[in-house]
Amino acid sequence: MKYKIVCPCLFGLESVLKQEVVRLGGEEITVSDGRVSFAGDVQLVARANINLRTAERVLICMGEFRAQSFTELFDFTYALPFEQFIGPKDCFPVKGHSLQSKLHSVPDCQSIIKKAIVKRLGAKYGINWFEESGALYQIRFSIRKDSVAIMLDTSGESLHKRGYRQNANVAPIRETLAAGIIDIAKVYDDSFLCDPFCGSGTFLIEGAMHALRIAPGLRRRFSCESWNAIDRKIFNDERQRAFDMIRRDAPFEAQGYDIDPTAIELTLSNARKAGVESRVKAACQPIEQLHFERERALIICNPPYGERLLDRKQAHELYRQMGKVFGRLDTRKYVISPSEEFEQLYGKPADRRRKLYNGMIRCQLFCYNGKKHPDAPREDEKK
Repeated sequence: MKYKIVCPCLFGLESVLKQEVVRLGGEEITVSDGRVSFAGDVQLVARANINLRTAERVLICMGEFRAQSFTELFDFTYALPFEQFIGPKDCFPVKGHSLQSKLHSVPDCQSIIKKAIVKRLGAKYGINWFEESGALYQIRFSIRKDSVAIMLDTSGESLHKRGYRQNANVAPIRETLAAGIIDIAKVYDDSFLCDPFCGSGTFLIEGAMHALRIAPGLRRRFSCESWNAIDRKIFNDERQRAFDMIRRDAPFEAQGYDIDPTAIELTLSNARKAGVESRVKAACQPIEQLHFERERALIICNPPYGERLLDRKQAHELYRQMGKVFGRLDTRKYVISPSEEFEQLYGKPADRRRKLYNGMIRCQLFCYNGKKHPDAPREDEKK
């Protein structure tokens, strides 16, 4: 049976996620702000959870409708076939959000949706009380401009939680955003990736996993694996499929630097947890000492951004130093920053820019061309 599968993502990564879905075999793909939807069966649900690098979750859409009153919300929700998944003892909490809609009270919407599902399942199973002691079926609803979507969360914890980064530095970049930038920058299996502000090593690790074709969800579990409606063999088969696709012979290398010894220890520890310790190196070194001459090299980084006045002055001086140091390196550079003054301080306008969001922080990805890589992005390539 095919379902509508919905994958939210960070704003700005929709086109990257779409191409991931295409490669997985998704059909009837549609793209909207912050999400990609497609048709697929439960096997594709498993494949998406294990393999998608830029999706935040994998949701099964139970139904979509317009509702401007609680009566409409109740009636349309009641009509959805929740018994296809949820059993008489299962747990089904409700959470969601509402934007620009007449039904703006989230707690009231939660209560109405919960009541409708209880009534539907009660009628199907002939019971009037649910102990909710079984498997978790997280119900998620989205209401925007009176358009309602009711979905089942198959992932559990957000997909950006790969499992390798239990500890992080003060301002880590989200793994899904790092993976999206890795894709945009066109990291290959024989690339040399450098991050001069490596922090907890996210760019280096995501780059290695991308280059070696290591599925980001290979080492974690998902909520729907405990569902009776999904055969556990499906996930076992998909994990084996992902394992067989790993490119162990890829010559990829990654080198990180940071002035904080704790960050270096953290990077190397996280790389071990991710299984890419043989490809990721890290050492203490200030930005002014950065130098390398490597084929198929590129720099990807998230330099510090000061929120307080003193820190901001230090960050601005760092951007000036980056301009001098990076300018000597004949390679491609990708810098993500929320600073509106970055290009001016860096001393050169970017060849390309792309708007991205790190959580709710609006950023720009500043792209600088170096020596022409045979597969480098075209200057007019915006997406």
